[in-house]
Amino acid sequence: MKLAIRGSVLTFVKNPFHFPVEESFVFEEDGVVVVEDGKVAFFGPAATGLSQLEEVDEVHHYRDSLIMPGFIDCHVHYPQTEIIGAYGTQLIEWLNKYTFVTEQKFADKNYAEQTAEIFIRELLAAGTTTASVFCTVAPESVDAFFKVSIKYRMRNIAGKVLMDRHAPDALLDTAQSGYDQSKELIEKWHGKDRSLYSITPRFAPTSTPEQMDMTGALWSEFEGTYLQSHISENLDEIKWVKELYPECSDYLAVYEKYGQVGPRAIYGHGIHLSEDELARLSESGTALAHCPTSNLFLGSGLFSAWGASDLKRPVRTGLATDLGGGTSFSQLTSMNEAYKIAQLNGESLSAFHAFYLATRGAAEALYLEDKIGSIAPGFEADLVVMDLKATPLVEHRLSHAENLHDLLFALMILAQPQTVKATYIAGERMALRGESYNQYTYACD
Repeated sequence: MKLAIRGSVLTFVKNPFHFPVEESFVFEEDGVVVVEDGKVAFFGPAATGLSQLEEVDEVHHYRDSLIMPGFIDCHVHYPQTEIIGAYGTQLIEWLNKYTFVTEQKFADKNYAEQTAEIFIRELLAAGTTTASVFCTVAPESVDAFFKVSIKYRMRNIAGKVLMDRHAPDALLDTAQSGYDQSKELIEKWHGKDRSLYSITPRFAPTSTPEQMDMTGALWSEFEGTYLQSHISENLDEIKWVKELYPECSDYLAVYEKYGQVGPRAIYGHGIHLSEDELARLSESGTALAHCPTSNLFLGSGLFSAWGASDLKRPVRTGLATDLGGGTSFSQLTSMNEAYKIAQLNGESLSAFHAFYLATRGAAEALYLEDKIGSIAPGFEADLVVMDLKATPLVEHRLSHAENLHDLLFALMILAQPQTVKATYIAGERMALRGESYNQYTYACD
């Protein structure tokens, strides 16, 4: 089927941290996106695309809305869905009190599938179309996640957590079992439909040097896979890493020692990285995931998006929720908090920069900028439609917007969950908000 999606359309074509903002995006006030076989076949002004409209089988016309590439979440833990909003202590205590307790349930594949179903639906209701996802140590948690992800046709990245120390026995693997189980999961899921596999050491403190060594070896063995972990989230964590790996000059040096940096490696947080570490990340092509709501909720610190993106040594950076340390599935909420963090850093994060970090910037962080994160012919048709009249307040405020930036900024600051009207996956309207403003129907129902 050939489908046309019509309305105001915004997409990014360049990095606004590195190019003039006005050159970084394309906006069509009355635009049309034509989709065929799951990909964008045409994008442009509706007036010049009239012939395309005549040739399509169906037209979805969204008035008083904004169509964008679907949001991309660069770092999130699906097993932590049930502990979102748990009373926030500092990172290490939070892991021990909540995370490690919850993750022990996910050896039960049925339980894992039920959680994955809720998680995926919440992503879609928030307009998120791709996520880089941590499962648990249990291989069953990975099987469950990819089964549900494929059902919804999503391009998601996920992997089994590797962890052989400093956690409850029920959550520990070994260097060898972690390697063997991950290898089996890679062969089973990587490249199946739109699924991609990420080798997933939780973070350096919960893996022995033996496991870290085998993790690097596994990643080099399977070209095209990802690697995801955490770095420099919390000051006590950094001290702990230094105690565990005294031979390494800094936190990043641990991952470098074990062959875990490079393209398609992405690390959550990176709040307290040194200038030297940032330069080495840039040189190696390793990416960072900015997790604003989590960093504030756990009191971890203030990440500098401008600092990471410094043109002298730019680090690929994307936006992330880090659920359940993060407090919302919504990347609009993440943008809201990212702006406030920038303010506290004495910086200013415009709406153009924020929306870039959640779309094209996130795709670049995941080395998927040739497939998702933008609206252009040949790209996968993952889209979000936002309602500019979602609530009386939003409608009133946006009716007084003076320009596109004013509209975008107010949208990300005032957005409510019902802001997302529809989410498209590979050209199929996968989630549609009902008239009640808090109920969504899904194509898989």
